[in-house]
Amino acid sequence: HFPTADALLERLNQFSSPAHRRLIFEELFLYQLSLALRKKEVERHPGISFRLREPRVREALKRILPFKPTGAQKRVLAEIAADLEKPTSMHRLLQGDVGSGKTIVALEAATIVIENGYQAALMAPTEILAVQHFLSARRIFAASGYDVELLISGLKAQEKQGILERMRAGEAQFVVGTHALLEEPAGFARLGLVIVDEQHRFGVMQRKRLMEKGVAPDVLVMTATPIPRTLALTLYGDLDVSVIDQMPPGRTPIETRWSAPEHLPGVWDFVARELKKCRQVYVVYPVIEQSKSNEAQLSLKSAIVEFERLQKSVFPRMRVGLLHGRMKSEEKERVMEAFRRGDLQILVSTTVIEVGVDVPNATVMVIEHAERFGLSQLHQLRGRIGRGGEKSTCLLIAPKNLPDDARERLETMVATSDGFAIAEADLRLRGPGEFFGTRQHGSLGFHIANPLRDRELLELARHEAFSLLENPEEEEERLHLFQTLDPEWQRRYQLASVG
Repeated sequence: HFPTADALLERLNQFSSPAHRRLIFEELFLYQLSLALRKKEVERHPGISFRLREPRVREALKRILPFKPTGAQKRVLAEIAADLEKPTSMHRLLQGDVGSGKTIVALEAATIVIENGYQAALMAPTEILAVQHFLSARRIFAASGYDVELLISGLKAQEKQGILERMRAGEAQFVVGTHALLEEPAGFARLGLVIVDEQHRFGVMQRKRLMEKGVAPDVLVMTATPIPRTLALTLYGDLDVSVIDQMPPGRTPIETRWSAPEHLPGVWDFVARELKKCRQVYVVYPVIEQSKSNEAQLSLKSAIVEFERLQKSVFPRMRVGLLHGRMKSEEKERVMEAFRRGDLQILVSTTVIEVGVDVPNATVMVIEHAERFGLSQLHQLRGRIGRGGEKSTCLLIAPKNLPDDARERLETMVATSDGFAIAEADLRLRGPGEFFGTRQHGSLGFHIANPLRDRELLELARHEAFSLLENPEEEEERLHLFQTLDPEWQRRYQLASVG
């Protein structure tokens, strides 16, 4: 690296010199080329062509719709249906904000598959979410009479054995599960659709393992957190993308306020007024129980201790419940069901309620130590309220003198409830490595490119890579590129194997 004497230092530091741009484009172009080749490879293999236009299938779809779908849901379902009809496998990413109605769209896709005599599987990252999906699928499919099963590790051996046998015999038509679906004994007679409620917690290999339980099943990946376009193109570039960008009618916007801990008495007064209107309330804490160290004990409230305090001192006449990750599955379910039915008025919880919990009568959420939570986590938690027609309020309890990044997280929450804007802010604050946990952008093989900084070059590289594959006249150029490519590049992006 020997820049000329007249090279601008500022441009070198910003990675925007012509030499930098050339190297960045090469990295992004070869990466996008590997995605384009993977996509083409998938399209070459025959999949299952499902019949959609028969009256029986249309009737089944109408039967499961509990409400009039939004325009966005109709559009996305049409995109999925078109994929299901094709003789090649579907590989689609379904994005939508919290509460936009992704699950019902996924269940409609499953209906098409089941009506064609195949099985569908939904894999969720946690047991509590798997149970939620199972209960809602069982309720929605009740009118159709489909056999809905739940496969999680907490089942009794005999019960688990029965489910596995029904899956292998093809009697279990819709199976919801956790990682237990990936284990050796779990097999299907005719798996036609794999739905992965991914939420960034399942890797590509786990998705692949579930797909291998069938012969070229269609794949639908759902994300609970919207993904900024730059990362969607980078991490899911081999998938087609559908976005539900519209909320169901009747949803009222959620008001979000940031209060200091010294104003908590006023917060509890507000909660009491809402409870008098027969509403329900979530109170969320970052930890289950307090640490043994005195300093931590003084500084951090825990769900167990605060549950007892709220029950005895603050709301002695109210029915208060406790929910956290260390409880047994049946116990968790019992508490959630009591809250859903309205038997509990206040639910004290940790982040186990982050996704999938749907109680339309819950209109208030109080999050203590809000500065301890990540931005997408706060957005997910807030998405548990505002599901009915009543005005909802989310109260973030945190000191006013915070470090800059914590302050910006809370200010973003107060300013917007748009999941895509929040995802962009989260990505800016944490960087792509943190944003995706284990899927750091370093592991994508980028030495110099950064999808965030180099957004414009990423779009250009993607366009060029996909054009190179789609144009038959470029065949010679393509072969020449693969033959002259450095072996290191071929290994890094598996260009040799997919090419």
